[in-house]
Amino acid sequence: MLILRVLQAGKLHGYAIAQRIRLLSDDVLKVEEGSLYPALQRVLAEGWAKASWGTSETGRRVRFYTISASGRRQLEAEVARHQSATAAIAAILKNA
Repeated sequence: MLILRVLQAGKLHGYAIAQRIRLLSDDVLKVEEGSLYPALQRVLAEGWAKASWGTSETGRRVRFYTISASGRRQLEAEVARHQSATAAIAAILKNA
């Protein structure tokens, strides 16, 4: 869900995705390479994003990812599930 969300802003390479998640979470969430790249492969396999090769701002050859229409629909569904689960947890914490 977080990968798809940060890709809504535009194409990013893997390291930039991890940095964006870290930045937006005020350094609370840190995505390690061992988790990020398998997740990106899953996102590609599901058709939720597309990838293309390019050059990073530092001149390195990198793979850029962009969210697909299917990915936008998936993100919407995942956000709805997350909000529902968060509301249910909040209700339990408040009423238990």
